[in-house]
Amino acid sequence: MLYYKKEIIAMLLAGGQGSRLYDLTKQTAKPAVSFGGKYRIIDFPLSNCINSGIDTVGVLTQYQPLALNEYVGNGAPWGLDRSRGGLSVLPPYQDNAHSDWYKGTANAIYQNINFIKKYNPEYVLILSGDHIYKMNYADMLSSHKRNNAVCTVATVTVPKEEASRFGICNTSPDGSICEFEEKPKRPKNNQASMGIYIFNTKTLIEYLEKDEEDVTSANDFGKNIIPALLKNKEAVFAYKFRGYWKDVGTIKSLWEANMDLLGDRNLLNFSDRDFRIYSRNMARPPLFIGEKAKIVSSMISEGGRINGTVVNSVLSGGVTVEEDAEIYNSVIMSDVTVKKGAKIYYAVIDSDSCVGCNCIVGDKNADKNSIVVLPKDSNIEGAV
Repeated sequence: MLYYKKEIIAMLLAGGQGSRLYDLTKQTAKPAVSFGGKYRIIDFPLSNCINSGIDTVGVLTQYQPLALNEYVGNGAPWGLDRSRGGLSVLPPYQDNAHSDWYKGTANAIYQNINFIKKYNPEYVLILSGDHIYKMNYADMLSSHKRNNAVCTVATVTVPKEEASRFGICNTSPDGSICEFEEKPKRPKNNQASMGIYIFNTKTLIEYLEKDEEDVTSANDFGKNIIPALLKNKEAVFAYKFRGYWKDVGTIKSLWEANMDLLGDRNLLNFSDRDFRIYSRNMARPPLFIGEKAKIVSSMISEGGRINGTVVNSVLSGGVTVEEDAEIYNSVIMSDVTVKKGAKIYYAVIDSDSCVGCNCIVGDKNADKNSIVVLPKDSNIEGAV
């Protein structure tokens, strides 16, 4: 049944396990992992949607969804608590035809075709829930319309040495994609798919249904849907994104993205009132900085008490750093206590942990290739 016609709706894939984030995703879905001291990863695509004028978003969950479901709620922090559209959480469910978990990105959307049909949109925006970036999807939609495309793939330039980790788009002079290579060993260029797609709804449903009938398919957009479109000479275009974008699927990339917020880099402007990043954040008391505290090139959220040294680090809300404790080049998530005399180097420490008096976490001679990770509720006594 048609609910309310929309020009475009978004489908946000937020069900991945995030196994490369190890202890950080043992108890929660990757999009619910903390970022930047005050945010969760999912805040970015949700904020992008409302800033782009998209007010109907389906969030497809699967792995460890409890924390994520509680966090997004009814979508109010992002302006998505609407009677006509808004935010809907879409877990796998059982019907007369199947009761499968989502088998791949394409299958996840296929299982929610009825949600798409309810709003009868002209276009569907497919998003990933594990990227850090600020992007106006309205610009991408305008490009899609100008090109008379059936599908537009957002691309970003990545370092050549990393190109083999991504789906690579080879394009013609007019910007149309002539070849799509999923994680090629010898990439022909470094224009990588961001995992962001705009489809004409009719085309999307047609190809999802064909893909579902193919028992050999991996049911994946990059491996199956996009190649099938190109094989059939469909109009598939690239949309080159030139802003900051980071896939935070590994500990190293998550750490790097947090570090990108510091000092002169400040590659994501959280103070931009015209394109805000919204979040659901508990009210906390003001940050207390003691007279013996030393803070250098760091971001520290509200509610903490800092009496030690914090250098080139990102601290979430409610973090306590006692006298003579020192933190360097690290990401400390909410409500962590660092006791007197403790030393932390190149680490990512998850929420509600405690580093005991005079403990040493990490190595002061380490670098970003040897980051120590402490899971939620860790209680450390001694060296790690």
